[in-house]
Amino acid sequence: MTNPKLALIPSGYKSGKVYSILPNDATGDFDYERDGNATRVRKDGLIEELTVDDTPRLDWLNNDCPCLLLEPQRVNRQFYSEQIDNAVWTKVSTTVTADQTIAPSGEYTADKVQRTSTAANYVIDTASKSASAELDITTSMFVKKGEGDFFAIRQQGSYPNRGEVKYQFSTNTLTTSVAGSDFTAIRSSAEDYGNGWIRISATFNTDANSTVSTLFSPRATDGTVDASDTSDSAYAYVWGVQVEEGSYPTSYIKTEGGTSTRLKDECLNGGDSDLFDFNECSIYLDLTPFVAGFDRDISLSAGTNDDRFTFFFRSNGTQLLFGVWAGGSNQLYRDETITYNTRNKLLLTAKENEFKIYINGALKFTDTFGVLPTGLNRFSFASPFNVSHFEGKVYDTRVYDRVLTEAEAIELTT
Repeated sequence: MTNPKLALIPSGYKSGKVYSILPNDATGDFDYERDGNATRVRKDGLIEELTVDDTPRLDWLNNDCPCLLLEPQRVNRQFYSEQIDNAVWTKVSTTVTADQTIAPSGEYTADKVQRTSTAANYVIDTASKSASAELDITTSMFVKKGEGDFFAIRQQGSYPNRGEVKYQFSTNTLTTSVAGSDFTAIRSSAEDYGNGWIRISATFNTDANSTVSTLFSPRATDGTVDASDTSDSAYAYVWGVQVEEGSYPTSYIKTEGGTSTRLKDECLNGGDSDLFDFNECSIYLDLTPFVAGFDRDISLSAGTNDDRFTFFFRSNGTQLLFGVWAGGSNQLYRDETITYNTRNKLLLTAKENEFKIYINGALKFTDTFGVLPTGLNRFSFASPFNVSHFEGKVYDTRVYDRVLTEAEAIELTT
């Protein structure tokens, strides 16, 4: 297979730049922007805070090669995210001992949370929402097993409205449920961060209360956070509690005496008009799209809507629209189903009167109509106007100046 004209396989970067592997003369490099601090997972598996503005995040979580992590702006609304011993956290039949083991950051800052009764037992604090409205709220925390096989979490609005989460360490099983009214379970996950640490997260659409409370407790037996238990000494280690408005969990944001904000990542403007001067092409994407609140785009364009290839990652979290416009006229407009929050390999091949779509090793669609856009001069993880920024993990991006054969396309996307 011949080399692509543009290849972004995340590896090299500096402040404000993400380097492309090809071409090697810097014309394919991307502009990158994110003001302020943000975290990533390093190659050694530890969470690291990047403190220099505009530093791209190459994230190694559970992968042998890094991805380029592109996230929206989020606010951690939970005070003292790493200090469960702080007085803002109310302890009910629970003791919290600070700094008892190594946290996912590699620092000795994780707290031991231990129940002292078989009756209702939990730690609780309340965070303010941005509005008194029914919002998607994602609660997450890092938990490590101590004594007891279960850990329970609750996200609570105006009681009895609440969402329940129960995790079993030995089976890596996570279950969610709702009670009261106006709470709906959206998604949940238990992600392995190594060294025994599991990041448990759950998203619920809440009631219209102005606040949301987080409760959690270690348990010896199955049950909700305030149910009685057989043990009065079960414990677990807890670190990095995060409460954010959004439909999925994002990278960890540390807080102390107030909220903390991570600004969005922007990766734009790779390539130029000489690089993309061709009359046929193949565009390959290897990525994990996150479920977004609206269309989140990736585009190869002339900087306008009139001439462009655009991949629209739909807000419903299942559809991807492949769109091509030339001279202001639509040439291809095709929705295909993909799975979000998991890795997908996508390929669009294009020449006059032939467009083909490949997804994860299979040819999905062929169209025998249309011409290609002209004047292409930029590849952006956003729309042609550099809005509607893509949210997800990018492992590999390539643009070829020819149509790959069907055999090549299936091999590449498998």
